[in-house]
Amino acid sequence: MRPIDEQGYVILAVNSDKVDYLDCARTLTKTIKRWDPGAKVCLITDAKQSNDPVYDHYRVIDNVDRENPWANDWQVFKNSPFRETIKLEADMLIVSDISHWWTLFRHRDVVVSTGCRNWQDQVSLARNYRSVFDANNLPDVYNAITYWRLSLTAREFFMLVRDIFANWPQFRQLLKFAPETADTDLVYAMAAEIMGVERVTLPFVSYPKIVHMKRHHAGTETEHWGRELVWEYSDWRLRINTVAQWGAFHYGRGW
Repeated sequence: MRPIDEQGYVILAVNSDKVDYLDCARTLTKTIKRWDPGAKVCLITDAKQSNDPVYDHYRVIDNVDRENPWANDWQVFKNSPFRETIKLEADMLIVSDISHWWTLFRHRDVVVSTGCRNWQDQVSLARNYRSVFDANNLPDVYNAITYWRLSLTAREFFMLVRDIFANWPQFRQLLKFAPETADTDLVYAMAAEIMGVERVTLPFVSYPKIVHMKRHHAGTETEHWGRELVWEYSDWRLRINTVAQWGAFHYGRGW
């Protein structure tokens, strides 16, 4: 698709039986625009509905994979209306200004975030969810924040993501302890390894990492962190156990 705007955010939202990602995406968009009123946001979805005025652009994807919703991710590339794009996962909030990310990410044609933080603003050392990554020496990428500018590198990356998903039975044979179904982070990690980690990440800077609230990152007894930790959300700012949060906050299913 030819770009019709210079830069903006895209959010992929395909509802599942358990999660209303369209509702999540709408909330995320409001938080983006609260911190940067001039920001442009595009919703990419399979939902055939009228344009919601909260979005600046709206794209409907075809040929949706219902068996593995993660496999639809590559379509963000061909559907983005922007010359420069930051993709954000739908079930997040933006809790501080992130407009400076654009300048940082322009060191590469593609940047996939690596690592994540806990609510105490420390790099999370939990590896409970990353055994396949560690066993195969894959880069610790998190697709929840992904940047690209229109380029051959970006096209190569997303076509590789598409091909890995489409041919997962063959690609999983390359891995130790590979899961039956591929998820987006694992496929991004394999694509990054194939293309060269230095081409699609920024290993030389401590660039944005999501705050991840899965149980082992949050240090809670259950996934319902909202029942175990004291949280305050007021005037678009979030504090957990009095600690102010910043950047992209991945709340998951625990709120």
